[in-house]
Amino acid sequence: MAGHRLDPIDRKILAELQADGRMTNVELARRVGISAPPCLRRVRVLEDQGYIRGYHADVDSRSLGFEVQVFVMVGLQSQAEVDLSAFEERCRAWPLVRECHMLNGEVDFILKCVAPDLSTFQSFLTGDLLTAPNVASVKTSLVIRNAKDDPGVPFEVLEERLSRSA
Repeated sequence: MAGHRLDPIDRKILAELQADGRMTNVELARRVGISAPPCLRRVRVLEDQGYIRGYHADVDSRSLGFEVQVFVMVGLQSQAEVDLSAFEERCRAWPLVRECHMLNGEVDFILKCVAPDLSTFQSFLTGDLLTAPNVASVKTSLVIRNAKDDPGVPFEVLEERLSRSA
């Protein structure tokens, strides 16, 4: 990413695609104020440089039968890099773990998990997570409701910061 400096049009492209990744290139070009061919070239560069990592549908987990969402705070016995990497690799293999973030502070990792029901989550917790090597402590918090779930970054904050420094 260091090889490509984002200009205002690149940032507009990213903001528009973050809001609606399904729009056509022609519509994207219209929204950012350039013609379609250079817009497509810019999108390809943003993809190649890693600014755009992929395109995903935002599915409603509850309507698909995943009624349980849990945040899990995990403490490890060892924080040696090999042990941290091994835990991350294990998390990538567990289907119920949808996000895994290493933290600084009282816990080493926070996991976002989904399950169709509490018994499925409990089976994962007792059969997989609690028995995993190097896991010292686990604390869970069941999500009651979700008040906000915005993906990506707030481009308006970035633009405001850049306009102040210009």
